[in-house]
Amino acid sequence: MKKIIGIIVLIFVLSSCGSEECNCGTIANDGIDTNADGSTCYWLEIRSDCTGNKKKFCFDQDIWMSNYVGDNFCVTNETGW
Repeated sequence: MKKIIGIIVLIFVLSSCGSEECNCGTIANDGIDTNADGSTCYWLEIRSDCTGNKKKFCFDQDIWMSNYVGDNFCVTNETGW
C-alpha cells in the first residue's frame, strides 16, 4: 500500500511541474559581479523545482536585497532551465 501511495505522490509531483511553473526554484547562492562593460550584476543562483539544475540570473539591487538563500523565487522572463 505504501508503494502505491508513493507512486501516486511521485506522479502528482512530476505532473505538477508544467512549463509555466518550471521558472521557479530555491535560491542556492547569491553574489555581486562586475560585467565587462563596467555594469554591476546582482545575481541569484536558483535551483529549478522541476529539473534540479542551477542557473545564475542578474537582477537589480532592490530585488537582490530582498531575496535570500533558501527562499523560493520565480524568474518571470524564463521558461525553465
